[in-house]
Amino acid sequence: MKAFASSLLALFALVMLTGARDPILVPEVSQHEVDLQQGFTGTELLLFGAILTPEGSRAAQDYDIIVVLKGPTQSIVLREKQKVAGIWINVASTELRSAPSYYAIASTKPIADIVDDKTAAIYELGLKWLQLSPIGAIDPDEQARFSAGLVDVNRRNGLYREEEGGVKVSEQVLYQARIGLPSRVPTGIYTAETYAVSKGRVVASASSQVEVRKLGIERAIANFSENYGFVYGLMAVFVSVAMGWLAGRLFALI
Repeated sequence: MKAFASSLLALFALVMLTGARDPILVPEVSQHEVDLQQGFTGTELLLFGAILTPEGSRAAQDYDIIVVLKGPTQSIVLREKQKVAGIWINVASTELRSAPSYYAIASTKPIADIVDDKTAAIYELGLKWLQLSPIGAIDPDEQARFSAGLVDVNRRNGLYREEEGGVKVSEQVLYQARIGLPSRVPTGIYTAETYAVSKGRVVASASSQVEVRKLGIERAIANFSENYGFVYGLMAVFVSVAMGWLAGRLFALI
């Protein structure tokens, strides 16, 4: 009898352990390639997918979903300007080694209601948690000021965005989020990362990629400027001078 009770208890524990296994995510993106051509005014990506059990059936459990779309990271020099004697001059500068060229996050509800600050910082869930590492020593208050300035500029340009409540989950299995790309979106390989969170813990993650690229004459010009920067600069100066001279001649005839 005691052996039977022990076996029954072990079986119950096994069932409970099996039922508590973490889910898997199957992510997808409406476009894996975004082509920037003349007249491009921006587009909208649909990031969607399913929350499944390891066996491939519906998870049938409530999870919070967070989707992050991040563009290529780059080093960037930030300069702070102040007006001195009526003239705007650079008074301070710093260089960040890993600023994302684009960052968007969408979630089922506010991030602070899904995970704690430590988890948000580890996974960079939100603009305030971006790891904008400075190059060289810098005062923490000054670093915070420069980081806030970069986030503010990119937010106003549509390159950084947060969409609390932007992820919709249907029937505890299907999720979707719509994220806009502005007309000035940088080119490169973008990573779409999806996180499933339960009771403040990230229990599953998956990623997919999107390539933003230039086509046509825009791509030819971009390639030429990258491969022949000096010649491209001379041509740009020549065109500017020629246009200025032509405009002056036209006005002289009026």
